[in-house]
Amino acid sequence: MTTASHQLSAQAKSILPAHVAIIMDGNGRWAKQRHLPRVEGHRVGADSVKAVVRAAGELGIKYLSLYAFSVENWNRPKDEVDTLMKYLAHYLKTESPELNKHNVRLQAIGQIYRLPEFAQEQLRKTIESTARNNGLTLILALSYGGRSEIVEAVRQLASDAKEGRIDPAEITEQTISQHLYTRNVPDPDLLIRTSGELRLSNFLLWQTSYAEFVVTPTLWPDFRKPQFLDALEEYARRHRRFGGI
Repeated sequence: MTTASHQLSAQAKSILPAHVAIIMDGNGRWAKQRHLPRVEGHRVGADSVKAVVRAAGELGIKYLSLYAFSVENWNRPKDEVDTLMKYLAHYLKTESPELNKHNVRLQAIGQIYRLPEFAQEQLRKTIESTARNNGLTLILALSYGGRSEIVEAVRQLASDAKEGRIDPAEITEQTISQHLYTRNVPDPDLLIRTSGELRLSNFLLWQTSYAEFVVTPTLWPDFRKPQFLDALEEYARRHRRFGGI
């Protein structure tokens, strides 16, 4: 059921999630259904990114995390990966003025050093150019894996303990959170997954412990503002107990 008015209900507006995370799935299937190359799905999917970023900013959502490229995605055919990296750099370059116009600050999480140098350079430029913005914080998960993130945190904590900088007995959940890529970001309240798949796919494993999940059969290239509003309406109907009654 799609929100016909393209407007949120008063109830949904009153309890907006502070942080929305999205697993953007279905680009390849969207292209296959239309007998198009897979990369065409990624190209059209970039328009969905623009639409959702704009909508989130307009609504006053503070954080939007998008699963753009996983560590597992490196195993895809080289020509597809190369094209994705070119699309990424192009998006970052062409959208920079738009991000600044709408007061959006860009951040990135993941093994950024694995991206090709041209993509890393453009990412740095766009992050720097939007650093002073204080509206929506857009977080791109690039070369990201939830397990590898936790491994890196454990390695750092082990090193700190070995060097005497931290007492292992004093390590808490908060300590671990402060060693993750998302150390300065609140955990997601809402996780949206497109294309109907019912799995996390190694995305924000620690951070989504108490996130509300909304799964839609809509493929990512078809996911725009109306579908985003539908997910927010569904979130508003949930009763979040955090283990309580």
